[in-house]
Amino acid sequence: MARYTGAVCRLCRREATKLFLKGAKCASDRCPLEKRNFPPGMHGKDRKAKIVGYGLQLHEKQKAKRMYFTLESQFRAYYEKANQAAGVTGELLIQQLERRLDNVAFRLGFALSRRQARQVVRHGHVEVNGRKVNIPSYQVNAGDEIKVRDAAKKLVIIEQGVQYAAQNPVPAWLEANFENLSGRVLHLPKRQDVNLPINEQLIVELYSK
Repeated sequence: MARYTGAVCRLCRREATKLFLKGAKCASDRCPLEKRNFPPGMHGKDRKAKIVGYGLQLHEKQKAKRMYFTLESQFRAYYEKANQAAGVTGELLIQQLERRLDNVAFRLGFALSRRQARQVVRHGHVEVNGRKVNIPSYQVNAGDEIKVRDAAKKLVIIEQGVQYAAQNPVPAWLEANFENLSGRVLHLPKRQDVNLPINEQLIVELYSK
């Protein structure tokens, strides 16, 4: 399966915003964006061009795609599905991204980042309603029970993830049990439940051209 294998901190510097791809490091003074707040590359410091119009739309799409760690084809498929459904396209797009199992695993504290949560899911450490699911893009539904499988509860990355998540608020659409390494989907996420710096309307405008 195709996936990005490069340095993730370069992605944050490219988008000039924290995408929280490395967990606790992103919230510390060790974050490269704190020290080098300019695009990567030998000419990064010299790039002063103002981004407008199409550039802003593309920037917003790239930011969301990289934040949720999806490929372009996956992201486009989410948009097409949201565009065909009844409702506000941008909000439905964000909802689909939030419902990804790797994102839910991250939100519940099973990993320090979405990238790490993707690995936890792919390795078969997560159950949904009592059944092992190893597909990061799996869409959870209201009422679903998600938990770490018993054999994986002592993994270091999961213990670190729980410690990190316990210090941060869990989204209102999820219920977390850090002691049992489990959680439940209370309802499908609404836009106000997703506190991320994404302007989904710009993404819709980009794909609508």
